Amino acid sequence: MTKLKQNTWVLVADSEKALLLENATDHANPYLKVVRKKEQDNPSDLAQSANRPGRMNDSGPGQKSALDDTDWHELAKDRFASELADLLYGHAHKGNFDDIILVAAPAVLGELRNQMHQEVSDKVVAEIPKTLTNHPLNEIEDIVKAELA
Repeated sequence: MTKLKQNTWVLVADSEKALLLENATDHANPYLKVVRKKEQDNPSDLAQSANRPGRMNDSGPGQKSALDDTDWHELAKDRFASELADLLYGHAHKGNFDDIILVAAPAVLGELRNQMHQEVSDKVVAEIPKTLTNHPLNEIEDIVKAELA
């Protein structure tokens, strides 16, 4: 059973925003305070695309097929996990935290695991595959405590 110790950091993230929190008390009565907020400015794909998807000639006369266009919105979401991994590495390298708990949407958690530096991986004490970015801090405290029990 992992305990939410004093000074343990908690990353709460989805594919567009993240909260870095620090526990100021103990596991019995956690009090998470915000260390940093990170939000990605990611407009819809339609707003980011320059033109409509292209067309390509097929083998038959007068036949054309649509080409799939790059989904810039999804691409930016994928890159956000990499940005978070870099942010965590910077804090870990400076010695800002000894333990961290990752709370993220399952897809983000998987991508974060792939992008994370070994120095950060060594400090991960628990992972919680949940999306809690829109919850108030007191609910996040209760949910993290319950998940670790």
